[in-house]
Amino acid sequence: MIYFDNSATTKINDDALKSYQKVSETYWGNPSSLHKFGEESFSLLNQSRKQIADLFNVNSDEIFFTSGGTEGDNWIIKGVALNKKKFGNHIITSSIEHPAVMNSLHQLEDNGFEVTYLPVDEDGRVSVDSLKEAINENTILVSIMGINNEIGAVQPIDEISNLLSHYPKIDFHVDAVQTVGKGDINFFLNENVNYATFSGHKFHGPRGVGFVYIQRGKRLDPLIAGGGQEKNQRSGTENVPAIVAMSKALRITLDNYDVKIQGQKSIKEMILNHIQNFDKVVPFSKDNDNFAPHILCFAIKGVRGETIVHAFEQYDIYISTTSACSSKKQQISGTLKSMNIEDDIATSAVRISLDEDNTKDEAKKFLEIFDILYKKFDKLS
Repeated sequence: MIYFDNSATTKINDDALKSYQKVSETYWGNPSSLHKFGEESFSLLNQSRKQIADLFNVNSDEIFFTSGGTEGDNWIIKGVALNKKKFGNHIITSSIEHPAVMNSLHQLEDNGFEVTYLPVDEDGRVSVDSLKEAINENTILVSIMGINNEIGAVQPIDEISNLLSHYPKIDFHVDAVQTVGKGDINFFLNENVNYATFSGHKFHGPRGVGFVYIQRGKRLDPLIAGGGQEKNQRSGTENVPAIVAMSKALRITLDNYDVKIQGQKSIKEMILNHIQNFDKVVPFSKDNDNFAPHILCFAIKGVRGETIVHAFEQYDIYISTTSACSSKKQQISGTLKSMNIEDDIATSAVRISLDEDNTKDEAKKFLEIFDILYKKFDKLS
């Protein structure tokens, strides 16, 4: 099997899985319990929190555990909006955000908030100038993803951060779900980023667990009320086995980081250099610093994306349409639509997404099958 759908989810790391099993079998006490057994779970929880914080060069009290990226995005966006409503009701985002961000903002619009959706250029990137123009006296939050999950466009987080440093009343949130293992985390989590969202299953951790970064001094309303876990910020008994496994997966992912990123980049280049020579191939991802090393999105004119996906599946090769969250709904890519790509081309888009476990031998096999399928598609069209 060749698995090229790592932006949707990654395989859990073997050592992380062993940690999950060991903690599940040995330390099943509730971390909120007063007895020694509960204290052991609480200690593991805090050890994991410290490990994540140290890896990101932040403070332990700035890391809060969640069920994943969707909850994290919902919590930060709605929590900041509700907490700062007395100061303003205007939020700025891009037109290519993940549905967890988009739909959270739509809910807020239904409740009286105003949202500006910034356009993107031909590379799927927002303009800092357009952001500056959109800011007004009621702006309380800017939410921009670090790396686009559909085409891999890297957003100008540093430039946005520098701009917002002149507006201390405006909070800045980065949806960083696609960034771990794919670029310099300090770029996406600099000192002017106030909030960031992460999801464990995107970097070989378990599903159903994630964390958010909340900068010291920043306040937001809880999304989930209950027993007051996570310093009264996120109630619900913590999933200690998954949290321990996630922290281990993160540490392993960040080992030999530059080598892993270069490996993904070289495979992406190899595939892109081959497929862009075909007349009916339209690449949307590019090979430059404005694009992540792990995502390659392209279309084959005249062939629907789901047809391409299933054709590769017959050879035990797994790619996807542009987003796992919308693939089964057969929706046109929101990112490509925002880039003004014609519908008949956008519906043909597919995505390859790599990680450090993929090899050049897999890429060679993929290209071999690509050539076979392209000839079949060409005859059909």
